[in-house]
Amino acid sequence: MAGRQQSAVVTGASSGIGAATARALAAHGFRVVCAARRTDRIQALATEIDGIAVSCDVTDAASVRGLAETVGATVDVLVNNAGGAFGSDEVATAKAEDWQAMYDVNVMGTLNVTQALLPALLASGDGVLINMGSTAGRIAYEGGGGYTAAKHGVAVMTETLRLELVGTPVRVTEIAPGMVKTEEFGLVRFAGDEEKRDAVYAGVPDPLSAEDIADTVAWVATRPSHVNIDLLVIKPRAQAAQHKVHRT
Repeated sequence: MAGRQQSAVVTGASSGIGAATARALAAHGFRVVCAARRTDRIQALATEIDGIAVSCDVTDAASVRGLAETVGATVDVLVNNAGGAFGSDEVATAKAEDWQAMYDVNVMGTLNVTQALLPALLASGDGVLINMGSTAGRIAYEGGGGYTAAKHGVAVMTETLRLELVGTPVRVTEIAPGMVKTEEFGLVRFAGDEEKRDAVYAGVPDPLSAEDIADTVAWVATRPSHVNIDLLVIKPRAQAAQHKVHRT
């Protein structure tokens, strides 16, 4: 919007895709609010990109209200990136607490932040709401029941929002990455086991990077206001499907 610097909020901005997205949006001229639980990391990032750091746990309603208060009356772009996978057990032996944690951060966290910041997106007159999904939200695979269930939830929430917000000045997008190699995602999923994390990408030539996904976020966020990118699925060339990956 003319006359003011556009603003963006990125959750889960302390590392990986979130941090890369904050940098990419800042490079496109946005003033970025970097939200995450790890205050030291987002403070350093905010200093680097001339943004704003807000300590926020998306699963905590009071924490999310604090984020909304910092953001203020208007925001142009919201990237619901906070999420994660915990464990890789089969359904028969999965830990209920892992499933609950995945649902809480991926689904309820996205819901909490969306509800808190939707008035500011509407007030901008041309808002963009981007939910970070996954190819796991499109297909099932063994050992991924809890994560695929959560990311399917994000996918259908995004579709529902688009239906409910039609006619308003807010566009709604899901970005669904495939194999993205970041330092922390696999470590969290496999409880710090580096061998298990590295085995996922073993022999895969050029898996996606956090910067690849951030580039797509910035592209979506900067389309003309009449253009809505409903769904952007992005995978490395080596990945034809969840179960079909070329390895050298």
